[in-house]
Amino acid sequence: SMHISKVSHELGMRFNAIPCIDSEKFGSPFNCAKELRRIWKLKEPVIDNLTKIIEEHGIMIVSFNFGTDRVDSRTVITPDGQAIIFVNKSLLGDRLRFSLAYELAHLIMHHCAMPSMDRDIGSEANKFAAEFLMPEKDIKKDMKETVNLDLLGKLKVKYKVSMQSLVYRADDLEIITDNQKRYLIQQFNQLKIRKREPQEYDVAKEVPSSLRNLLAQFKTKHKADAHKMAELLHISHAEFVQLYL
Repeated sequence: SMHISKVSHELGMRFNAIPCIDSEKFGSPFNCAKELRRIWKLKEPVIDNLTKIIEEHGIMIVSFNFGTDRVDSRTVITPDGQAIIFVNKSLLGDRLRFSLAYELAHLIMHHCAMPSMDRDIGSEANKFAAEFLMPEKDIKKDMKETVNLDLLGKLKVKYKVSMQSLVYRADDLEIITDNQKRYLIQQFNQLKIRKREPQEYDVAKEVPSSLRNLLAQFKTKHKADAHKMAELLHISHAEFVQLYL
C-alpha cells in the first residue's frame, strides 16, 4: 500500500470517490447492493467480470500471498484516499469473486458511515455480496425447479459463485426449507466436495490489472528496468521480483 501511495502520488493520480451507502439509511444490506448496482448501472443479473468493474470505479485490486489459506482478503485505504482490496492468490475463481464483493460491501457501507458497535458488519457484508452477485428476483426465477446438486452446478457456472453460496442464498430467500438445506450440505460432505467443488463447474479466475498498469506508467516515466524500479521503491531487486513480476 505504501508503494501504491508513492507511485500514485508521483504520477499525480486522483482517486474516484467511493459511494457511501449506509444500510441504516437504505434499510438493509440487500438494498445497499441494489443501490450500488443502480449507481454503477449494472443492469444484467450476472456481473461477468467483477474485478474489471471494481477497478473501473477506481478501487485497486492486488493479488497477494498472505502465506496462509485462512485469510481470503483485506482492504486498506491509503492516506491519500486510494482504496486497495488485497485478495489471496490461492483463492479459486468463485471464492475470489465473493471475497471481492464482501470487501466492496465494507467499503461502501462501513468505511464512511461509522457503524455502531452492536452491528454485525461481517454478516452485513455477506448479505450485500449475496445480493450483489445473485440478485433476488433473478435467482428466484432460476430456482423454481427442485434445488439439487445438478441445478446448483448449472447456476454456479451462470452466476460464477460457489454452489454453497447458492445454497445459503436459497435459504436466506426461503426458497428451500431448513431440512432441504441440511440435506444439501450433507450431500456436500458425503461427496467430499465442501472444500473443493467439482472441477467441471470451476469458475475462471479473474485477473486484476490496475497495479500492473500503475507500475507500467511509473516505469515509463522513469525509463526504469526492474533494478531501477526496486531502487525507486526502496526494496531489493529480489523483493521487487517476488512482489511485482
